[in-house]
Amino acid sequence: MTRIFIHGLESSPEGTKGVFFRARYPDVILPTFTGDLKKRMTRLNEILAGASGIRMIGSSFGGLMGALYAMSNEAAVKRLVLLAPAIHVIDAAPQAVRPISVPVTVYHGSRDEVIPIDPVKAAAKRYFLELDFHTVADDHFLHRTFKTIDWETLLA
Repeated sequence: MTRIFIHGLESSPEGTKGVFFRARYPDVILPTFTGDLKKRMTRLNEILAGASGIRMIGSSFGGLMGALYAMSNEAAVKRLVLLAPAIHVIDAAPQAVRPISVPVTVYHGSRDEVIPIDPVKAAAKRYFLELDFHTVADDHFLHRTFKTIDWETLLA
């Protein structure tokens, strides 16, 4: 089993979520990503080369990365958990996008002022055939919600 957390555009694995996952799941992969989407995706593909049974958590821009990775490596991904994912721009990605059957759980705050929820929900419904979408009373960072998520079940 491989667990990986993909941070957002202006974040790092040293943020609140990365620290949480490092403490709770010592085996979690917590890479640092920099550069544009293409550079980040190249690094993600290198990190996960040959991996299987992947449980992937992507936050914000990391959610977009996770979705794109799963679309290209569906057989390797066991579950995708997306936190306020930037998938509203997925159609502009530099790679082919397609619907996938990987179980996908999304948490998105109704008070998110960074990434609009309605286009995210529309993209999720279009591309994720096994979708569990949660609209929560929270902001983009999911401060209230994040630690209450049933991580044990999602990452088992």
